[in-house]
Amino acid sequence: MRALDRLLTSPPDPARVGWLSQWTYAHRGFHGGEVPENTLLAFAAAADAGLGIECDIQRSADGTAMVFHDWDLDRLIESQGALGDQASDFLETLKYRGQEYGIARLVTLLELVAGRVPVLIEIKSRPRYDIERSCAAVQAGLTGYEGLHAVMSFDPRVSRWFRRHSPQTVRGLVMREDAHGHTQSAWRRHMALWIARPEFVAYHVDALPNRFAADLRRRGFPMPSWTVDSAEKLATVRRYADAAIAEGAGLEMASHRTAETT
Repeated sequence: MRALDRLLTSPPDPARVGWLSQWTYAHRGFHGGEVPENTLLAFAAAADAGLGIECDIQRSADGTAMVFHDWDLDRLIESQGALGDQASDFLETLKYRGQEYGIARLVTLLELVAGRVPVLIEIKSRPRYDIERSCAAVQAGLTGYEGLHAVMSFDPRVSRWFRRHSPQTVRGLVMREDAHGHTQSAWRRHMALWIARPEFVAYHVDALPNRFAADLRRRGFPMPSWTVDSAEKLATVRRYADAAIAEGAGLEMASHRTAETT
C-alpha cells in the first residue's frame, strides 16, 4: 500500500471540491498601488473582475475573525502592537496608512462578496497558539453564508477541527517546503497530512513539481498553488497544479487570459 493510501482512506468528494479548480484567486484581494492587501477595496476589485478571493484571518481579543495577515499592526496600519491584543470594534476604527478605512471582520467581507465569487479563508497560526478559538471564530463568521468557500491553514489542526466540528465546511492544508515552512521534510509533510485529513492542498508554487504533490493530484485532491506573481510561476501552476492564487503580474496575466476565454 502506498504511503498516501495509508494516510488518506478516501479521496475527496468531487461534488464538494470540484469548484476549487475552476477559478483564479486574488491573493489577499486585487491589491497594489493605493489599494492595500486584505481590504474590502481589494476584495471588491477582485469580485468585480470575476476572480476568487483568498484572505487571511487573525483573531481579535474578543474572539472575532478579522481579515488581516500579520500578527502585528505596524506594517500596514497607523498603529502599533499585536492585533490579538485589541477588540474588534477598535480594530475597525484603525486606518490603513494613507486610507480612510480600517480592518474588516470576516462577516463584513462575506456580506460584500455575497456569493458572487468563492472565498478561500486562510487561518493564521503559530506555536503555542490557541487555534481552536480561531476556528470557532471563523465558524461563527460563516454562519448562514451560502456562497462557495473553504478554510485552510499551514496548521493541520485547523482542517482537523473543521472535520470534527463543521463537516459541511470544505477544508484544506497549506504546504511549503522551503526554510520558512513547517513541512520541509517528507515525514513532516506526511504527519501534517495525517493530522489534517484535508479535502484539498494549497501548495507553494516554488516547490512544484514534486512527486508528493503529483500523487495527491492523482488521488483527486484539488491543488491551488501560491503565490503566483510572474509568468513563469503561472506556467508552472498550469502544468503542475489546478488553480492559481495570484497577485501582481501573475494575477494580471491570469485575469487577462480568463477574460479572453469567457
